[in-house]
Amino acid sequence: MTATRSGRMLVSAAALVVVLAGLKAAAGIVGPTALALALTVLLHPVRSRLGRRMPTWAASVVVLLGAYLLIAALTLALVVSAAQLASLVPTYASELDDLSGSVHSTVTSMGFDEPQAKAAAGALDVGRLVEALTALMGGIVSLLSSFALVLTLMLFMAFDGASTERLAAGARRHRPDLVAALESFAQGTRTYLGMSAIFGLIVAVVDTVMLWGLGVPGALVWGALAFVTNFIPNIGFVIGLVPPALVALLEGGPDLMVVVVVLYCVVNLVIQSVIQPRYVGSAVGLSTTLTFLSLVFWAWVLGPIGALLAVPMSLLVKALLIEADPDGTWREPLVSGQPGDLVEEPPPSHRG
Repeated sequence: MTATRSGRMLVSAAALVVVLAGLKAAAGIVGPTALALALTVLLHPVRSRLGRRMPTWAASVVVLLGAYLLIAALTLALVVSAAQLASLVPTYASELDDLSGSVHSTVTSMGFDEPQAKAAAGALDVGRLVEALTALMGGIVSLLSSFALVLTLMLFMAFDGASTERLAAGARRHRPDLVAALESFAQGTRTYLGMSAIFGLIVAVVDTVMLWGLGVPGALVWGALAFVTNFIPNIGFVIGLVPPALVALLEGGPDLMVVVVVLYCVVNLVIQSVIQPRYVGSAVGLSTTLTFLSLVFWAWVLGPIGALLAVPMSLLVKALLIEADPDGTWREPLVSGQPGDLVEEPPPSHRG
């Protein structure tokens, strides 16, 4: 019996490795497909409501256009942010030279040898920074090239979504647990993306006003970047912080950079770490640790799209492997970190 069980575990592990290798190899297709699915799920209730007031095809067209505008806005925010940073850095060439000299002197006074001091100061070289920003923009362009597939997939998903309720009702008679699990995935995805958008907008407004008040150039662009990065769990605000902090360093020196970093941390700590999880955590059903591991894992498997879709992808896996299994409900507290109603009474023989 033990040998049989060990053999099954080995087969399952081997199958898992094969699936992960396939997902990583097909990331260019799986990532855009997952993004198109998440956006379709997010906007499906809107399509259903519009379908009661207008023809089905017209409701699908309206929702599709809305999704296209949303993707265009997010894309524009990313492109403008990268271009703004790339155009600002060369204008601070003299400030970077002074800062590089200051870093060299500081490192030397701390006892480091000359090669190490030159390496630390060379990190602030204008050419290197522009080269790094160019590489960043190239990565963004490559990411945007996959949006053509996203837009095409959404075109078909938007019209296929009209028959979702009818198909789900037919499948429920044969696989009720699977349909319920997929409905849970859809609801969790809508909750996560909707709440991330709301709190991301709040963070964007606060950050924009704060940067404008401090006199940091490009405040509106950095606010838009903060909105986009809010969809990346745990470390999104760090990604959104780097460009304005760098510009603040060049514009007003270390003092202004420290002020920007501190205010960003305070705003995001309160909104993203205290307030937002209270509204999202219980509905999504993923623990904080698992959310962070999801970010690392899906970013490794699918690339930048995986970072944006870390939570929805984990919700889909949770629905298929845990919620769809009638005997798998005991695993849910391990995933969500919340005991819920699954704590059983001790057997009568152990009661006092």
